[in-house]
Amino acid sequence: MRYLRSSVALPMLAVAVIALAGCSGASSSPGPNSPSSLTDPNGTGAFQGIGLSPPEPRPSFTLTDTVGKPFAFGRQTAGHPTLLFFGYTKCPDVCPATMADANAAIKTLPVAFQATIDVVFVSTDVKQDTAAVIAQWLMNFSAGISAHVIGLRGTQAQIDAAQAAAHVTLAQDGGQLHSAQLLLFGADDYARVTYLPSSSESAQIAHDLPLVARR
Repeated sequence: MRYLRSSVALPMLAVAVIALAGCSGASSSPGPNSPSSLTDPNGTGAFQGIGLSPPEPRPSFTLTDTVGKPFAFGRQTAGHPTLLFFGYTKCPDVCPATMADANAAIKTLPVAFQATIDVVFVSTDVKQDTAAVIAQWLMNFSAGISAHVIGLRGTQAQIDAAQAAAHVTLAQDGGQLHSAQLLLFGADDYARVTYLPSSSESAQIAHDLPLVARR
């Protein structure tokens, strides 16, 4: 993967460069990915993801799910711990690694809690990622967990609007150069942390999910 400096100023505490991930198979360091200095509002400890300051509100956008129904992200995930990621199914590295890390993190949590979690994947490849392709690909990352794994697609204008609403850098190159951020929204409908690919990503997500579940 390759990382490019974002042209959008993001409110990050722990990392100066949030970039686009080109799923090319090349490898380079994404920069520091140290634990956040933010403490969750309930005083139960520091988040391990990369801190967002100020917190980002849960965005409102409507796309189409893999069974062809409209999915209003802001309304239908409201009040639930939610992981949001933009990528594409033919990505050879960043996307499957990120989704696998999310799956591995959720597996460590109690089954009843897992069922309250939404994992939302939005395809940035509007030409090749059909509903059937997305649904088949996501089966790799829904196995063994009771969380709701949701795949979304839309027109180029709709995908661009969704990325803008989520405050991630717009994908380029037909959707193949896309944001590497995995956003975590809490039960209070704000994201206080985000994640970048790293060897500790799964452990960070597993640590932070119970924290954001508390209103």
